[in-house]
Amino acid sequence: MEYLIPALMFPSLLLILFLGVHVAITMMGLALIFGYIAFGPSIVYQLVQKVDGTASNYVLAAVPLFVFMGSMLERSGIADRLFEAIHIWTRRLPGGLAIGTILMCVVFAASTGVIGATETVVGLLAIPVMLKYNYDKALISGTICAGGSLGTIIPPSVVVVVLGPVADVSVGDLMYGMLFPGLIMAGLYVVYIFFLCLIKPEAGRRIPPGDDDPPLAEKLRITAIALVPPFLLIFAVLGSLILGWAAPTEAAGLGALGALLMALGYGRFTWTILHESVMKTLRITCMIMMILLAGSMFAGVFLISGGLRMAEQFVAYAQLGPWGLLGLFLFLAFIAGFILEWISILLILIPIFIPLLKAVGFDPIWVCVLFLVMIQTSYLTPPMAPAIFYLRGISPPEITIHHMYKGVVPFIGLQVLTMAIVMIWPETVLWLPEKLLSFR
Repeated sequence: MEYLIPALMFPSLLLILFLGVHVAITMMGLALIFGYIAFGPSIVYQLVQKVDGTASNYVLAAVPLFVFMGSMLERSGIADRLFEAIHIWTRRLPGGLAIGTILMCVVFAASTGVIGATETVVGLLAIPVMLKYNYDKALISGTICAGGSLGTIIPPSVVVVVLGPVADVSVGDLMYGMLFPGLIMAGLYVVYIFFLCLIKPEAGRRIPPGDDDPPLAEKLRITAIALVPPFLLIFAVLGSLILGWAAPTEAAGLGALGALLMALGYGRFTWTILHESVMKTLRITCMIMMILLAGSMFAGVFLISGGLRMAEQFVAYAQLGPWGLLGLFLFLAFIAGFILEWISILLILIPIFIPLLKAVGFDPIWVCVLFLVMIQTSYLTPPMAPAIFYLRGISPPEITIHHMYKGVVPFIGLQVLTMAIVMIWPETVLWLPEKLLSFR
Protein backbone atom coordinates (compact mmCIF):
# COMPACT_ATOMS: atom_id res chain seq x y z
CA MET A 1 0.00 0.00 0.00
CA GLU A 2 3.02 2.29 0.45
CA TYR A 3 3.27 2.99 -3.28
CA LEU A 4 -0.42 2.77 -4.16
CA ILE A 5 -0.79 6.47 -5.08
CA PRO A 6 2.23 6.73 -7.46
CA ALA A 7 1.32 3.34 -8.93
CA LEU A 8 -2.19 4.61 -9.79
CA MET A 9 -1.14 8.01 -11.14
CA PHE A 10 0.25 6.90 -14.51
CA PRO A 11 -2.57 4.50 -15.47
CA SER A 12 -5.04 7.24 -14.53
CA LEU A 13 -3.12 9.76 -16.65
CA LEU A 14 -3.08 7.51 -19.73
CA LEU A 15 -6.76 6.57 -19.33
CA ILE A 16 -7.94 10.18 -19.13
CA LEU A 17 -5.69 11.27 -22.01
CA PHE A 18 -7.17 8.50 -24.19
CA LEU A 19 -10.62 9.89 -23.37
CA GLY A 20 -9.55 13.14 -25.05
CA VAL A 21 -9.14 15.44 -22.04
CA HIS A 22 -6.49 18.15 -22.49
CA VAL A 23 -3.13 17.12 -21.09
CA ALA A 24 -2.70 20.21 -18.86
CA ILE A 25 -6.14 19.82 -17.26
CA THR A 26 -5.52 16.09 -16.79
CA MET A 27 -2.17 16.56 -15.07
CA MET A 28 -3.36 19.39 -12.82
CA GLY A 29 -6.52 17.54 -11.86
CA LEU A 30 -4.70 14.31 -11.03
CA ALA A 31 -2.04 16.21 -9.06
CA LEU A 32 -4.77 17.85 -6.97
CA ILE A 33 -6.82 14.66 -6.45
CA PHE A 34 -3.96 12.30 -5.60
CA GLY A 35 -2.14 15.02 -3.66
CA TYR A 36 -5.23 15.64 -1.52
CA ILE A 37 -5.61 11.91 -0.87
CA ALA A 38 -1.97 11.62 0.20
CA PHE A 39 -1.39 14.89 2.07
CA GLY A 40 -4.79 16.49 2.69
CA PRO A 41 -5.42 20.25 2.29
CA SER A 42 -1.69 21.06 2.64
CA ILE A 43 -1.20 19.92 -0.97
CA VAL A 44 -2.72 23.23 -2.12
CA TYR A 45 0.24 25.16 -0.72
CA GLN A 46 2.72 22.81 -2.39
CA LEU A 47 0.99 23.22 -5.76
CA VAL A 48 0.98 27.01 -5.37
CA GLN A 49 4.74 26.81 -4.79
CA LYS A 50 5.02 25.01 -8.14
CA VAL A 51 3.26 27.97 -9.79
CA ASP A 52 5.77 30.35 -8.22
CA GLY A 53 8.72 28.13 -9.15
CA THR A 54 7.66 27.87 -12.79
CA ALA A 55 6.88 31.58 -13.10
CA SER A 56 10.22 32.60 -11.59
CA ASN A 57 12.38 30.28 -13.73
CA TYR A 58 14.28 32.86 -15.77
CA VAL A 59 15.50 30.29 -18.33
CA LEU A 60 11.91 29.83 -19.54
CA ALA A 61 11.84 33.48 -20.58
CA ALA A 62 13.64 32.25 -23.70
CA VAL A 63 10.54 30.31 -24.82
CA PRO A 64 8.43 33.28 -26.05
CA LEU A 65 11.52 34.88 -27.60
CA PHE A 66 12.34 31.78 -29.65
CA VAL A 67 8.70 31.34 -30.65
CA PHE A 68 8.48 34.99 -31.74
CA MET A 69 11.70 34.54 -33.74
CA GLY A 70 10.23 31.58 -35.59
CA SER A 71 6.90 33.33 -36.18
CA MET A 72 8.57 36.39 -37.70
CA LEU A 73 10.87 34.31 -39.89
CA GLU A 74 7.91 32.44 -41.34
CA ARG A 75 6.72 35.77 -42.76
CA SER A 76 10.00 37.56 -43.43
CA GLY A 77 10.67 35.97 -46.83
CA ILE A 78 13.67 33.99 -45.60
CA ALA A 79 12.20 30.66 -46.79
CA ASP A 80 11.52 31.91 -50.34
CA ARG A 81 15.04 33.24 -50.74
CA LEU A 82 16.69 30.21 -49.14
CA PHE A 83 14.76 27.91 -51.46
CA GLU A 84 15.99 29.75 -54.55
CA ALA A 85 19.58 30.16 -53.35
CA ILE A 86 20.17 26.56 -52.26
CA HIS A 87 18.47 24.89 -55.21
CA ILE A 88 20.41 26.79 -57.86
CA TRP A 89 23.52 24.99 -56.55
CA THR A 90 22.08 21.50 -55.89
CA ARG A 91 19.55 20.86 -58.65
CA ARG A 92 22.15 19.44 -61.08
CA LEU A 93 22.92 16.63 -58.60
CA PRO A 94 21.02 13.33 -58.50
CA GLY A 95 18.06 14.08 -56.24
CA GLY A 96 19.28 17.67 -56.13
CA LEU A 97 15.92 19.22 -55.30
CA ALA A 98 15.49 16.85 -52.33
CA ILE A 99 19.09 17.42 -51.19
CA GLY A 100 18.55 21.17 -51.40
CA THR A 101 15.36 20.79 -49.39
CA ILE A 102 17.24 19.01 -46.58
CA LEU A 103 19.92 21.74 -46.56
CA MET A 104 17.21 24.38 -46.49
CA CYS A 105 15.57 22.62 -43.54
CA VAL A 106 18.88 22.66 -41.65
CA VAL A 107 19.30 26.41 -42.13
CA PHE A 108 15.66 27.15 -41.41
CA ALA A 109 15.61 24.92 -38.31
CA ALA A 110 18.76 26.63 -37.01
CA SER A 111 17.09 29.99 -37.61
CA THR A 112 13.68 29.32 -36.05
CA GLY A 113 13.97 26.75 -33.26
CA VAL A 114 10.24 25.95 -33.54
CA ILE A 115 8.97 22.44 -34.32
CA GLY A 116 6.42 22.25 -37.14
CA ALA A 117 7.28 25.65 -38.63
CA THR A 118 10.10 24.21 -40.76
CA GLU A 119 8.04 21.36 -42.21
CA THR A 120 5.08 23.58 -43.04
CA VAL A 121 7.01 26.44 -44.63
CA VAL A 122 9.52 24.30 -46.54
CA GLY A 123 6.86 21.83 -47.63
CA LEU A 124 4.69 24.52 -49.21
CA LEU A 125 7.68 25.69 -51.26
CA ALA A 126 9.40 22.40 -52.16
CA ILE A 127 6.54 19.98 -52.85
CA PRO A 128 5.20 21.72 -56.01
CA VAL A 129 8.70 22.00 -57.52
CA MET A 130 9.59 18.35 -56.86
CA LEU A 131 6.24 17.23 -58.29
CA LYS A 132 6.88 19.36 -61.36
CA TYR A 133 10.07 17.39 -62.06
CA ASN A 134 8.38 14.01 -61.37
CA TYR A 135 10.22 13.15 -58.18
CA ASP A 136 9.13 9.95 -56.48
CA LYS A 137 6.22 10.85 -54.21
CA ALA A 138 7.50 8.65 -51.38
CA LEU A 139 10.87 10.42 -51.55
CA ILE A 140 9.11 13.80 -51.50
CA SER A 141 7.11 12.76 -48.43
CA GLY A 142 10.09 11.35 -46.56
CA THR A 143 12.27 14.35 -47.36
CA ILE A 144 9.73 16.90 -46.12
CA CYS A 145 8.85 14.93 -42.97
CA ALA A 146 12.44 14.12 -42.03
CA GLY A 147 13.86 17.51 -42.93
CA GLY A 148 11.04 19.34 -41.20
CA SER A 149 11.58 17.39 -37.98
CA LEU A 150 15.21 18.54 -37.72
CA GLY A 151 13.99 21.42 -35.56
CA THR A 152 14.03 18.95 -32.64
CA ILE A 153 17.75 18.15 -32.88
CA ILE A 154 19.26 21.21 -34.63
CA PRO A 155 19.96 24.03 -32.14
CA PRO A 156 18.49 26.36 -31.09
CA SER A 157 15.36 24.48 -30.11
CA VAL A 158 12.40 25.39 -27.94
CA VAL A 159 12.39 21.75 -26.78
CA VAL A 160 15.84 22.22 -25.21
CA VAL A 161 14.81 25.41 -23.41
CA VAL A 162 12.10 23.39 -21.64
CA LEU A 163 14.19 20.19 -21.29
CA GLY A 164 17.14 21.86 -19.55
CA PRO A 165 15.37 23.04 -16.38
CA VAL A 166 13.32 19.83 -16.08
CA ALA A 167 16.43 17.63 -16.40
CA ASP A 168 18.47 20.05 -14.24
CA VAL A 169 21.17 20.50 -16.87
CA SER A 170 22.52 23.57 -18.63
CA VAL A 171 20.49 24.66 -21.66
CA GLY A 172 23.69 25.95 -23.26
CA ASP A 173 25.49 22.61 -22.81
CA LEU A 174 22.49 20.79 -24.30
CA MET A 175 22.62 23.04 -27.37
CA TYR A 176 26.35 22.39 -27.78
CA GLY A 177 25.81 18.66 -27.28
CA MET A 178 23.04 18.31 -29.86
CA LEU A 179 24.93 20.18 -32.61
CA PHE A 180 27.03 17.28 -33.97
CA PRO A 181 24.25 14.63 -33.75
CA GLY A 182 21.93 17.01 -35.61
CA LEU A 183 24.49 17.58 -38.37
CA ILE A 184 25.27 13.85 -38.55
CA MET A 185 21.58 13.09 -39.02
CA ALA A 186 21.18 15.73 -41.74
CA GLY A 187 24.35 14.45 -43.43
CA LEU A 188 22.99 10.90 -43.47
CA TYR A 189 19.79 12.21 -45.09
CA VAL A 190 21.78 13.91 -47.86
CA VAL A 191 24.00 10.86 -48.51
CA TYR A 192 20.96 8.56 -48.66
CA ILE A 193 19.09 10.78 -51.14
CA PHE A 194 22.18 11.19 -53.34
CA PHE A 195 22.90 7.46 -53.65
CA LEU A 196 19.23 6.50 -53.97
CA CYS A 197 18.80 8.86 -56.93
CA LEU A 198 22.18 7.82 -58.37
CA ILE A 199 21.11 4.17 -58.38
CA LYS A 200 17.45 4.89 -59.28
CA PRO A 201 17.49 8.06 -61.42
CA GLU A 202 13.70 7.94 -61.83
CA ALA A 203 13.32 8.71 -58.09
CA GLY A 204 14.85 12.16 -58.52
CA ARG A 205 16.39 13.09 -61.84
CA ARG A 206 19.00 15.74 -62.38
CA ILE A 207 17.58 18.94 -63.86
CA PRO A 208 19.35 19.69 -67.15
CA PRO A 209 20.83 23.17 -67.71
CA GLY A 210 18.38 25.65 -69.15
CA ASP A 211 18.52 28.95 -70.96
CA ASP A 212 17.27 30.71 -67.86
CA ASP A 213 20.20 29.55 -65.70
CA PRO A 214 21.78 32.60 -64.06
CA PRO A 215 25.50 33.24 -64.58
CA LEU A 216 27.95 32.55 -61.76
CA ALA A 217 28.03 36.16 -60.57
CA GLU A 218 24.24 36.23 -60.31
CA LYS A 219 24.22 32.92 -58.43
CA LEU A 220 26.70 34.34 -55.93
CA ARG A 221 24.61 37.49 -55.53
CA ILE A 222 21.40 35.50 -54.94
CA THR A 223 23.21 33.26 -52.46
CA ALA A 224 24.68 36.18 -50.54
CA ILE A 225 21.32 37.94 -50.22
CA ALA A 226 19.59 34.73 -49.12
CA LEU A 227 22.19 33.15 -46.84
CA VAL A 228 24.13 35.96 -45.17
CA PRO A 229 21.23 37.33 -43.04
CA PRO A 230 20.15 33.90 -41.67
CA PHE A 231 23.78 32.95 -41.00
CA LEU A 232 24.22 36.20 -39.09
CA LEU A 233 21.08 35.37 -37.14
CA ILE A 234 22.35 31.84 -36.42
CA PHE A 235 25.64 33.31 -35.22
CA ALA A 236 23.83 35.84 -33.04
CA VAL A 237 21.96 32.99 -31.30
CA LEU A 238 24.32 30.00 -31.36
CA GLY A 239 27.58 31.93 -31.66
CA SER A 240 26.83 34.09 -28.64
CA LEU A 241 25.97 30.92 -26.68
CA ILE A 242 29.00 28.91 -27.81
CA LEU A 243 31.45 31.77 -27.21
CA GLY A 244 29.99 32.45 -23.79
CA TRP A 245 28.87 35.97 -24.67
CA ALA A 246 25.22 35.41 -23.76
CA ALA A 247 22.98 33.19 -21.64
CA PRO A 248 20.19 31.26 -23.43
CA THR A 249 17.61 33.94 -22.61
CA GLU A 250 19.87 36.72 -23.89
CA ALA A 251 20.67 34.73 -27.04
CA ALA A 252 16.94 34.22 -27.64
CA GLY A 253 16.46 37.99 -27.29
CA LEU A 254 19.14 38.57 -29.93
CA GLY A 255 17.35 36.06 -32.18
CA ALA A 256 14.00 37.80 -31.76
CA LEU A 257 15.58 41.17 -32.56
CA GLY A 258 17.41 39.66 -35.54
CA ALA A 259 14.20 38.18 -36.96
CA LEU A 260 12.51 41.55 -36.67
CA LEU A 261 15.42 43.25 -38.47
CA MET A 262 15.35 40.59 -41.21
CA ALA A 263 11.66 41.22 -41.82
CA LEU A 264 12.43 44.95 -42.10
CA GLY A 265 15.45 44.32 -44.35
CA TYR A 266 13.50 42.10 -46.74
CA GLY A 267 10.69 44.68 -46.90
CA ARG A 268 8.15 42.24 -45.49
CA PHE A 269 7.43 43.99 -42.19
CA THR A 270 3.92 45.31 -41.60
CA TRP A 271 1.98 46.00 -38.43
CA THR A 272 -0.41 43.20 -39.39
CA ILE A 273 2.44 40.70 -39.58
CA LEU A 274 3.80 41.93 -36.26
CA HIS A 275 0.36 41.58 -34.63
CA GLU A 276 -0.12 38.06 -36.04
CA SER A 277 3.37 37.01 -34.89
CA VAL A 278 2.82 38.38 -31.40
CA MET A 279 -0.58 36.68 -31.08
CA LYS A 280 0.85 33.37 -32.33
CA THR A 281 3.70 33.72 -29.84
CA LEU A 282 1.20 34.37 -27.06
CA ARG A 283 -0.90 31.31 -27.92
CA ILE A 284 2.04 28.90 -28.25
CA THR A 285 3.81 30.24 -25.15
CA CYS A 286 0.66 29.97 -23.04
CA MET A 287 0.17 26.40 -24.22
CA ILE A 288 3.78 25.44 -23.40
CA MET A 289 3.80 27.17 -20.01
CA MET A 290 0.42 25.73 -19.02
CA ILE A 291 1.53 22.18 -19.81
CA LEU A 292 4.88 22.80 -18.15
CA LEU A 293 3.19 23.97 -14.95
CA ALA A 294 0.79 21.02 -15.01
CA GLY A 295 3.66 18.59 -15.56
CA SER A 296 5.59 20.15 -12.68
CA MET A 297 2.60 19.67 -10.38
CA PHE A 298 2.03 16.09 -11.50
CA ALA A 299 5.71 15.14 -11.20
CA GLY A 300 5.94 16.85 -7.81
CA VAL A 301 3.05 14.84 -6.33
CA PHE A 302 4.36 11.64 -7.92
CA LEU A 303 7.84 12.09 -6.45
CA ILE A 304 6.90 13.20 -2.94
CA SER A 305 4.34 10.40 -2.62
CA GLY A 306 7.10 7.84 -3.16
CA GLY A 307 7.25 7.59 -6.95
CA LEU A 308 11.04 7.86 -7.20
CA ARG A 309 11.58 5.23 -4.48
CA MET A 310 9.07 2.99 -6.24
CA ALA A 311 10.92 3.40 -9.55
CA GLU A 312 14.28 2.68 -7.87
CA GLN A 313 12.94 -0.48 -6.24
CA PHE A 314 11.38 -1.61 -9.51
CA VAL A 315 14.70 -1.16 -11.32
CA ALA A 316 16.55 -3.02 -8.56
CA TYR A 317 13.99 -5.85 -8.57
CA ALA A 318 13.94 -6.15 -12.36
CA GLN A 319 17.76 -6.20 -12.43
CA LEU A 320 17.78 -4.25 -15.66
CA GLY A 321 21.29 -2.91 -15.25
CA PRO A 322 22.40 0.53 -16.54
CA TRP A 323 21.88 -0.22 -20.25
CA GLY A 324 18.59 -1.98 -19.61
CA LEU A 325 17.37 1.07 -17.71
CA LEU A 326 18.45 3.35 -20.57
CA GLY A 327 16.72 1.07 -23.07
CA LEU A 328 13.50 1.13 -21.03
CA PHE A 329 13.61 4.94 -20.88
CA LEU A 330 14.09 5.31 -24.64
CA PHE A 331 11.47 2.66 -25.41
CA LEU A 332 8.86 4.42 -23.26
CA ALA A 333 9.74 7.74 -24.93
CA PHE A 334 9.29 6.12 -28.35
CA ILE A 335 5.92 4.58 -27.46
CA ALA A 336 4.71 7.78 -25.79
CA GLY A 337 5.56 9.69 -28.97
CA PHE A 338 2.68 7.89 -30.71
CA ILE A 339 0.04 9.51 -28.50
CA LEU A 340 1.55 12.55 -26.75
CA GLU A 341 3.26 15.75 -27.84
CA TRP A 342 6.92 16.28 -26.95
CA ILE A 343 6.35 18.47 -23.90
CA SER A 344 4.06 15.90 -22.26
CA ILE A 345 6.58 13.09 -22.83
CA LEU A 346 9.35 15.27 -21.46
CA LEU A 347 7.45 16.20 -18.31
CA ILE A 348 6.29 12.65 -17.60
CA LEU A 349 9.55 10.72 -18.19
CA ILE A 350 12.46 13.08 -17.55
CA PRO A 351 11.85 13.76 -13.81
CA ILE A 352 11.66 10.02 -13.13
CA PHE A 353 14.44 8.61 -15.29
CA ILE A 354 17.16 11.28 -15.28
CA PRO A 355 17.93 10.86 -11.52
CA LEU A 356 18.01 7.07 -11.97
CA LEU A 357 20.26 7.23 -15.04
CA LYS A 358 22.60 9.72 -13.35
CA ALA A 359 22.82 7.38 -10.36
CA VAL A 360 24.04 4.49 -12.55
CA GLY A 361 26.73 6.66 -14.14
CA PHE A 362 25.31 8.05 -17.39
CA ASP A 363 26.00 11.66 -18.34
CA PRO A 364 22.65 13.55 -18.26
CA ILE A 365 23.54 15.68 -21.32
CA TRP A 366 24.22 12.54 -23.37
CA VAL A 367 20.98 10.94 -22.13
CA CYS A 368 18.99 14.08 -23.01
CA VAL A 369 20.38 14.12 -26.56
CA LEU A 370 19.46 10.44 -26.98
CA PHE A 371 15.99 11.36 -25.75
CA LEU A 372 15.75 14.14 -28.37
CA VAL A 373 16.76 11.73 -31.17
CA MET A 374 14.17 9.22 -29.95
CA ILE A 375 11.46 11.88 -29.80
CA GLN A 376 12.30 12.81 -33.38
CA THR A 377 12.09 9.15 -34.42
CA SER A 378 8.63 8.75 -32.87
CA TYR A 379 7.69 12.03 -34.58
CA LEU A 380 8.09 10.23 -37.93
CA THR A 381 6.91 6.72 -37.03
CA PRO A 382 3.45 5.51 -38.17
CA PRO A 383 0.68 5.08 -37.29
CA MET A 384 0.44 8.35 -35.32
CA ALA A 385 3.44 10.25 -36.78
CA PRO A 386 2.79 13.97 -36.13
CA ALA A 387 5.10 14.79 -39.05
CA ILE A 388 2.72 12.97 -41.40
CA PHE A 389 -0.25 14.89 -40.03
CA TYR A 390 1.58 18.16 -40.76
CA LEU A 391 2.36 16.92 -44.29
CA ARG A 392 -1.25 15.85 -44.95
CA GLY A 393 -2.33 19.40 -44.19
CA ILE A 394 -0.12 20.96 -46.88
CA SER A 395 0.29 18.24 -49.56
CA PRO A 396 -1.76 17.98 -52.77
CA PRO A 397 -4.18 15.06 -53.29
CA GLU A 398 -1.77 13.10 -55.54
CA ILE A 399 0.50 12.48 -52.53
CA THR A 400 -1.40 9.82 -50.60
CA ILE A 401 -1.03 8.49 -47.07
CA HIS A 402 0.57 5.37 -48.59
CA HIS A 403 3.34 7.52 -50.11
CA MET A 404 3.88 9.20 -46.76
CA TYR A 405 4.16 5.98 -44.75
CA LYS A 406 6.47 4.45 -47.36
CA GLY A 407 8.60 7.56 -47.62
CA VAL A 408 9.41 7.99 -43.93
CA VAL A 409 10.65 4.40 -43.38
CA PRO A 410 14.24 4.89 -44.73
CA PHE A 411 14.60 8.12 -42.77
CA ILE A 412 13.48 6.38 -39.57
CA GLY A 413 16.28 3.90 -40.22
CA LEU A 414 18.75 6.79 -40.58
CA GLN A 415 17.54 8.24 -37.28
CA VAL A 416 18.11 4.87 -35.59
CA LEU A 417 21.59 4.83 -37.15
CA THR A 418 22.23 8.29 -35.71
CA MET A 419 21.17 7.05 -32.28
CA ALA A 420 23.53 4.07 -32.62
CA ILE A 421 26.40 6.42 -33.53
CA VAL A 422 25.68 8.62 -30.51
CA MET A 423 25.46 5.56 -28.22
CA ILE A 424 28.70 4.01 -29.48
CA TRP A 425 30.60 7.30 -29.52
CA PRO A 426 29.32 9.53 -26.69
CA GLU A 427 32.03 12.02 -27.69
CA THR A 428 29.75 13.15 -30.51
CA VAL A 429 27.68 14.78 -27.75
CA LEU A 430 30.17 15.43 -24.95
CA TRP A 431 33.28 16.65 -26.81
CA LEU A 432 32.00 20.12 -27.72
CA PRO A 433 30.60 21.05 -24.27
CA GLU A 434 33.84 19.85 -22.61
CA LYS A 435 36.03 21.85 -25.00
CA LEU A 436 33.96 24.98 -24.67
CA LEU A 437 33.86 24.73 -20.89
CA SER A 438 37.66 24.50 -20.86
CA PHE A 439 37.86 27.77 -22.83
CA ARG A 440 35.46 29.67 -20.58
